[in-house]
Amino acid sequence: MTTPSTTPSFLAGVLLRMAIPCAILAAGWFGFQRLAGEVERPPLPEPKEVLLRSRIEEIAIVDYPVVVKTHAVVQAHNRITLTSQVSGTVAKTSPFFEVGAYFKKGDVLVEIDQRDYQTALAIAESELAAAKSELKLAVIVEKRKLKLVESNAVPQGEVETASASREQAQANVALAETNVEQAKLNLQRTKFVAPFDGRVISKLIGIGQLAGQNAPLGEIFAIDYVEVRLPVSGEQRDYLDLPEFPDDSPLAVRLQDGIQQSNDSIWEGTIVRTEGVLDADSRDLFAIARIDDPFGRESGKPPLRIGQPVIASIDGKVLHDVIALPRGAVRELDQVVLVDRADQTLLPLQVKTLWSDAEKVIVSSAAIPPGMWLATTPMPFTPKGAKIEIIPPADAAITIADSTSTKSDENATN
Repeated sequence: MTTPSTTPSFLAGVLLRMAIPCAILAAGWFGFQRLAGEVERPPLPEPKEVLLRSRIEEIAIVDYPVVVKTHAVVQAHNRITLTSQVSGTVAKTSPFFEVGAYFKKGDVLVEIDQRDYQTALAIAESELAAAKSELKLAVIVEKRKLKLVESNAVPQGEVETASASREQAQANVALAETNVEQAKLNLQRTKFVAPFDGRVISKLIGIGQLAGQNAPLGEIFAIDYVEVRLPVSGEQRDYLDLPEFPDDSPLAVRLQDGIQQSNDSIWEGTIVRTEGVLDADSRDLFAIARIDDPFGRESGKPPLRIGQPVIASIDGKVLHDVIALPRGAVRELDQVVLVDRADQTLLPLQVKTLWSDAEKVIVSSAAIPPGMWLATTPMPFTPKGAKIEIIPPADAAITIADSTSTKSDENATN
């Protein structure tokens, strides 16, 4: 008798159930072997050679005159406020006493009603005449008493009284004379006379207006010359011979308009003195420059106005045996790139700056090795000893990107 577990159909089912996992395992192993095999890849292209390019400039040893530039504002050397010394009604103002108007020394700018002061002068002069009459009478009385006392006609006391009366009359005359002088002075002060040639900044009073004593009437300034306070830093002072004493030679200075850079007008002046203290905030020393005829009334030049910002150029010392590098060729204030003439390789170099301005950086001639050019084109990297291609002077339109891309295209084509 056959058991169910040993029948052929049962054995076939067991084999079928075992065959399916084996088939899956075989397929997985085959796929792994397939994927694990070496994939054939195309060879990588060789890196393209990039050659740096730059323009160059000759390096020359020169004598460089230092020009110190600083900024300042023009100011009047004599600026005053007209103040009334007497009170009264304004009777007259000069046509020269208008804002911006010119006037000359001695011009009457404002006149106060004089009638009260003319009357006061007349009274003072009358009092002086009366005092002189009293003095004359007192002198006559004293002389008479002195003659009578010699003959004992009058007592000595009357003589002393007469002498005292004469002394009192003399004092009254002196007081009356002082009152007359004061009245004349007050009358003179009703006219405000210009103390110098100048211009009017402001007018604070008009005809018919009451001017009190010590009341401001307007503001004026002198126009014979102007002054400019030029701040000079400690570094700049090392290259300037600023006048320190009255007999020191003045230093030339040129002024340009600080607002309109396109204005090519230049005003010549001289530094005549320096202030005795350093500025508390900046520690700068202020040099005082003087510019004659600022409004061009004699020279015909454009006016240099009060309050105008200016750029001052001061002639300084001359640096001997130095190299003047273009500012654009100096990176990070002290980094330059040189090109060896022999093999045209790069040499990055750090230099010590002696002086610098908006256009040039000055270094000692010993700071640059001989036989070098100066690379003036900005480059993305400057490895020491790297070969460089010189850009001809006529090839001014080529940039760094153009030059590197052009060189790469040429290498790819080759």
